[in-house]
Amino acid sequence: MSFWGKIFAAGYDRFMAGTEKAGLSAHRQALLAKAAGRVLEIGAGTGANLPFYRDGVIELILSEPAEPMARRLARRLEGYAIPARVLRAPAEDIPVPERSIDVVVSTLALCSVADPTRALAEVRRVLRPPGLLLFIEHVRSADPKVAAWQDRLRRPWAWFGRGCQTNRRTLELMRDARFTIRDLRETELPKAPSIVRPLVVGSAVPRS
Repeated sequence: MSFWGKIFAAGYDRFMAGTEKAGLSAHRQALLAKAAGRVLEIGAGTGANLPFYRDGVIELILSEPAEPMARRLARRLEGYAIPARVLRAPAEDIPVPERSIDVVVSTLALCSVADPTRALAEVRRVLRPPGLLLFIEHVRSADPKVAAWQDRLRRPWAWFGRGCQTNRRTLELMRDARFTIRDLRETELPKAPSIVRPLVVGSAVPRS
């Protein structure tokens, strides 16, 4: 892990604090009220979703490939009420059995995976019918001017954001991976730079 990776993990919660307070935490709380049963969260980061999981969750599996993030995440599980464990694994290669998960959660994660098509295929694999994908993701802007800046700044932002792709067409990728999107809300990531502001919140179910 690079020195910047360690710095990024150490400062992530502080960097996101204003955005969380301005509305992102409210999105998390409303979305995760739908999580129940055996839940897998991909790209769990430092554990920003942990306060919002409820009693309906019987087991929580947190997948996080970046070791500095995973260490902080594991520390936050000390004394946590829901049975939970951390997997040091990427979303493209999730070490859980096929059709063993009721709900997959992805919040600000699909922007950063190296291969989103493969990651979504893994999500399909692990979900047991009628499995549910809950997501909060920032996406490519519908405004051509903002989208052009997302394209121009893709490389420097990806370095700064540990792989984050601001111009990713995540909803299209979900549909291509044979998910049906529902309960979709298109909004904005509060107190965020314009290139990461377009936000989608919703759920998706695998199509047969």
